[in-house]
Amino acid sequence: MSKSYEAFVTHRQRITDVQKATAVLGWDQETNLPKDAGQIRARQTATLAGIAYELSTDGKYIDLVRSLSEDKTLTHRQQRNVAQCMRTVERNLKMSKEMVERQSRLSSKAFDSWVIARRQDDFSVYAADLQELVSLKREQADRLGYEEHPYDALMDEFEPGAKTSQLKVLFENVRAQLVDFVKEIADVQQVEDAWLYKHYPQNKQWDFTIEILKKIGYNFDRGRQDISAHPFTVDFGPTDVRVTTRVNLDDVQEALWGTLHEGGHALYEQGLRVDDYGLPTGMAISLGIHESQSRLYENNLGRSLPFWKANYHELQKVFPENLGSVSLQDFYKSCNLVRPSLIRTNADELTYHFHILIRFVIEQALISGELEVNDIPEAWNSRYKEYLGIDVPTNAEGCLQDVHWAHGAFGYFPTYSLGSFYAAQFFRKAKMDLPNMVDEIEKGNNQPLLSWLRENIHDHGQLYGAEELCKKVTGEGLNFDYFMNYARDKYSTIYDLQGMKDLIA
Repeated sequence: MSKSYEAFVTHRQRITDVQKATAVLGWDQETNLPKDAGQIRARQTATLAGIAYELSTDGKYIDLVRSLSEDKTLTHRQQRNVAQCMRTVERNLKMSKEMVERQSRLSSKAFDSWVIARRQDDFSVYAADLQELVSLKREQADRLGYEEHPYDALMDEFEPGAKTSQLKVLFENVRAQLVDFVKEIADVQQVEDAWLYKHYPQNKQWDFTIEILKKIGYNFDRGRQDISAHPFTVDFGPTDVRVTTRVNLDDVQEALWGTLHEGGHALYEQGLRVDDYGLPTGMAISLGIHESQSRLYENNLGRSLPFWKANYHELQKVFPENLGSVSLQDFYKSCNLVRPSLIRTNADELTYHFHILIRFVIEQALISGELEVNDIPEAWNSRYKEYLGIDVPTNAEGCLQDVHWAHGAFGYFPTYSLGSFYAAQFFRKAKMDLPNMVDEIEKGNNQPLLSWLRENIHDHGQLYGAEELCKKVTGEGLNFDYFMNYARDKYSTIYDLQGMKDLIA
């Protein structure tokens, strides 16, 4: 390794050290922070954000990155690290330290007001802080630049290269195919799910989710699970990756799916190379690929019949009064009931994408200036009626349900749908490459799947772009048809759609 590249690695790791220290404070804010500590915590995180920005835009560091960009003696992996950091440098130079610190302060303040607003079901408590964040994000979009839509500049942070126009085409497929399929399901006899909404003691739910994390391969020597208002995953490096979940005493699904979802995120982070800490090849590719891991573990694995063949008996033993008389098949079907709902994180894996579509539409309008913050509740409620056919009774169950906007994460939501579509494509390929994988899952052995993901997804870091990685793994770019084929196969069986068609014929 050349001395120049070694100096580059050292500086990159210093930047990451500061960013991860900021992340520790963010994790603490969402899990343990005392009620009156928000103002000083906002100052602390803003200071660290400013230090990270100064390190990222240091003149000597920029000169070093530019020099290494011309060094043809570097390995392919080293060249990729330098190229990705050059991209970040160019993005940072379009910002300013003042703007970075301001976003950090505003996000901390908005998070605190969001928590209160959600608790009190009062959007006005949060509106002013959110308006400041939206104004800042509009300014950032203008600074960063874009060819088609200002929203593109913000999405690029989470899904590099993504364009609003491309996602509109993808969501047209959702409308054209998924909407009709959901209507087809709605027209047949629905499955029962009453047993999922009985009283489930918190400590028993908690203990079971810990066991589920262990079974999917989550390493508790390198992480932990906590409770938060909104489930999330945070990493401080691959040796410290933490998850949170949310427990609902009257709905066992919230903790189950929340834990599996965040567990998928965490497995990705724990699978990155420790030796590449601080470098792009030691970081996730994009949020779309990241969400492919969480959605795969939540849905393709976690809501599958083979997974519950291995785990349902244990769940029954923990909750015999609620589930003792419920068969495996009935439980499996109830976990996959398709029904429009208010809460995104509780949605079934089909109507879930209508929730994302609504947020995608609203975010675009906010960033372009077509919609203002005070108009969000009305816009939200009208679209839930239009797309899901349901009335939103409270803002707490509506536009206040997600924390993302309080964090300033505009452009994040579309990656959830991208992740689901990638997940279906990856899971199909894993089954092709591992003919006995499903049999192993039925036996409670999820290691073959994790090993396949480690080799094909996690280990690469940012060595490839998202679309490039998809082609490398599956032989083609992202293809919505794989998700629709997976959905049709699974739900046609659950709802006996073919049987209904034969009966009608």
